[in-house]
Amino acid sequence: MKQQKRTKIVATLGPASDKPGMLDKMIRAGMDVVRLNFSHGGYEDHKHRADMVRERARANGRQIGVIADLQGPKIRIASFKNKKVFLAEGGAFTLDMSCPDDGGDEERVGVTYKTLAQEVFTDDELLLDDGRIVLKVKEIEGDEIRCKITAGGDLSNSKGINRKGGGLSAAALTEKDKQDIKYAAMIDADYLAISFPRSAADVHLARRLLREAGGSGGIIAKIERAEAMEDLENIMMASDAVMIARGDLGVEIGDEALPPAQKDIINKARDMKLAVITATQMMESMISNPIPTRAEVFDVANAVFDGTDAVMLSAETAAGKHPDVVIGAMTRICGGAEKQTITKRSSHRLDTSFLNIDEAVAMSAMYAANHLHVKAIASLTESGSTPLWMSRIRSGIPIYALSCNIATRRKVTLYRGVYPISFDMNIDDGNPIETNRRVINELRASGTVTEGDYVIIAKGDRIGVAGGTNTMQIVRVGSIPENTDISPDSDNEDIAN
Repeated sequence: MKQQKRTKIVATLGPASDKPGMLDKMIRAGMDVVRLNFSHGGYEDHKHRADMVRERARANGRQIGVIADLQGPKIRIASFKNKKVFLAEGGAFTLDMSCPDDGGDEERVGVTYKTLAQEVFTDDELLLDDGRIVLKVKEIEGDEIRCKITAGGDLSNSKGINRKGGGLSAAALTEKDKQDIKYAAMIDADYLAISFPRSAADVHLARRLLREAGGSGGIIAKIERAEAMEDLENIMMASDAVMIARGDLGVEIGDEALPPAQKDIINKARDMKLAVITATQMMESMISNPIPTRAEVFDVANAVFDGTDAVMLSAETAAGKHPDVVIGAMTRICGGAEKQTITKRSSHRLDTSFLNIDEAVAMSAMYAANHLHVKAIASLTESGSTPLWMSRIRSGIPIYALSCNIATRRKVTLYRGVYPISFDMNIDDGNPIETNRRVINELRASGTVTEGDYVIIAKGDRIGVAGGTNTMQIVRVGSIPENTDISPDSDNEDIAN
């Protein structure tokens, strides 16, 4: 069997991925999760894409997770009469709250966030278009923020505005976001990504609104505000996963602070048993080029070395020339990085105690697997928690999440080194030996294990109960006796409780 990459690839869908046959190519190239960007497109676009990716995933024998990514309170300039202008360094430019939405020119432009003039101060630095344009505030009068251009260039419609250091007070969930949450629930999104959260309260509100709408997906907090870094642990405790949105985050905290921030967020996420996505401009040159730059290769590989669960593509797959080619390139880079020893050694949780039996079993399984030359780990799971905990340990051993719950199988597509398998424990009438036999047969059928290989199986006594994992067994492929009525307490050296 071809070695699977462990790091997951999140690909944003868009016009480029809508081309006939493209989703199949993207899935075969290594796509694990898709992102629906609610900043663009209508509800019918998102529903069609979610339906299509799930249909093509089934056709390819795969499970693909779906992230609904909210637009959030992105503060943007309005539009120019001629679509774009050139701002010369050293010149003057005004952000005018009273300027018509399409009335911008070389001297001024409107702003979507009408209270901006009340929230900035003289000498503030405002960064537009992910920091490509820098304005220094010289004077504020009424609705006008009069600035000096300290870094110029072309500026086009609807580009974002950040204040260096953060501090703008726009609420994380806009009225549009609240409507979009209802639609995310309707299309059964596996994750809901919250843009620009400032505190854990923003995450709690999003979760409540999603549950009220009937959605059961996990919540991803996008770390992209300076304030989020100040309340990082509380935001993470409220979330199921985090995304390092390096564009806006780098603008707010400064590029020089971004690399250590990325490493810190990944480390914290793994310690706190959260999945983590590294995003923004990872393979941006491949929007138009067929090969990545060496800097992009290093960027993706370093995220893998840091321990990220997933790396994300945005415009590369939504609007680029060849979405499948960029996914294939990212798959090769991840696979190459995962061969290095640093990705397989872990000291996670060695100095701490466990609060739950299922977590203790998960950690014990990983310790045994890393020291016994185990070929695969099978976790029979209702909620997906046990394979998540297992995946926090650096290892080169694949973890299979076997579940009859399709929501769980979709959720684990985001976890590093975890692969979902449809599996129903209810048909064995409580016979653990028969369950083990079917687990081994599933792994054999996929080419994962062969005769004589060791497999660790983690499961619970109570079928269908979340949090019930309480047993770890080490099974040698080919050793399970034919008599399925054998008691689990029988003396068999190849089946260890």
